Amino acid sequence: MRELMGKYRELIVYVIFGVLTTLVNWIFYWLLADLFNMQYMAAAFIAQVVSILFAYVTNRRWVFESKVRGARGVALEMAKFFAARGVSLLLDMLCMYIGVDMLKINDKAVKVVSSVVVVIANYVFSKLFVFRSRKGEKSS
Repeated sequence: MRELMGKYRELIVYVIFGVLTTLVNWIFYWLLADLFNMQYMAAAFIAQVVSILFAYVTNRRWVFESKVRGARGVALEMAKFFAARGVSLLLDMLCMYIGVDMLKINDKAVKVVSSVVVVIANYVFSKLFVFRSRKGEKSS
């Protein structure tokens, strides 16, 4: 078990925080859509923004253990993270629009499917674009 955790630590921790990020997203979505009767697209947008902020902190600190320091380095990392998550946000909005408006599927069911697609896309974006470390690149 220890060997598996060592080998796949990043992916395991990403899945754990991915689940937590997804829960943050769903909780905010359901609160806004159901409790406050907000239109589903507005609720999905706000829920996605809140979960993106949560994801940056957890991904930077615990998943990818970013070594980037200094205002300029962190600002660049944040910009890349938010740009990648902006693409995810558009992907979520597209899934919601196609599923709910075009296919007339229940918004909660579409939100579940959309979340799976977004979590996978976010890992790929984070791993390849945001938190990748380049050989010879200084972290500070």
